[in-house]
This record gives sequence, C-alpha cells and structure tokens, in this order.
Amino acid sequence: MNGNTELLNYIYQNCQMGVESLNHLLEISKDEKLNVQMNSQLREYKCMCEKACNKLKELGHEEKGIGNMAKISTYMSISAKTLMDKTPCHMAEMLIQGSTMGIIDVTKNIKKYQDADIQIVKLADNLLKEEQKNIEDLKCFLK
Repeated sequence: MNGNTELLNYIYQNCQMGVESLNHLLEISKDEKLNVQMNSQLREYKCMCEKACNKLKELGHEEKGIGNMAKISTYMSISAKTLMDKTPCHMAEMLIQGSTMGIIDVTKNIKKYQDADIQIVKLADNLLKEEQKNIEDLKCFLK
C-alpha cells in the first residue's frame, strides 16, 4: 500500500468513526439545537467518506473500514458515558474530545504523508478544518 492509499484509508476510517459516533448520539439526544449541529457534522463526515472512497476506487483500491470491534467499543463507550448524563453540554464535550483527537491524528497523517497526491492532502486538510469548525460550533453548548 502506498502513501496515497494509506492517507485515503485514514480519512475514510476517521470519517466513518464520526458517522458511527454521531448516529449513536443522535439516538440518545433530545436537544433540537444539538441535533441540528450533529446532523450538520454527520453530513460533512458522510461527504468526506464518500470522497475518500471514490478516490480509493479511482486508484484501484477498496476502502478499509473500521472493524467491528472498534464500532462495538465506540458504541459501548458512548452508551456508558451518557448513561448518567445525557445533557447537551456533556454530549458536546464528548464530541469536542473526539474532534480534538481527530485534529491530532489528521495533523500527524498530513505530515507523515506530505508527499501524497495534492488532492488527497487537500482532502485531509479539509478534514482538519472541519474538525476545527466542529469544536468551534460545539462550544456554545458548554456551560
């Protein structure tokens, strides 16, 4: 696997994890404003997921999604963390923590694969900007 494929798979998996997490939180949340925000993020992750998938296919590769264990672990973690506190503030905090981890990981990957195709690096950079935007948009829910 080359750098282009590895970076695209990273983008795909990152966005897929965002989709999984947001879908589960949307099942739990009862706050309309937070749900609007989460649905907006969900659309962005799905769009980037699709772009990464299409580019991988263009290069003759299949996307490697996140494994079932990662999905189950994420589901269980979200369920446990929201068991006693389902407030918009707490959920926003969880999402901010996830986006912060995403910023760290995508920054590392952009540096690691800086010689990748410029379009792929731009897609990774768009993911970075989206994670930063997510944090800014979620701050209003913190109390």
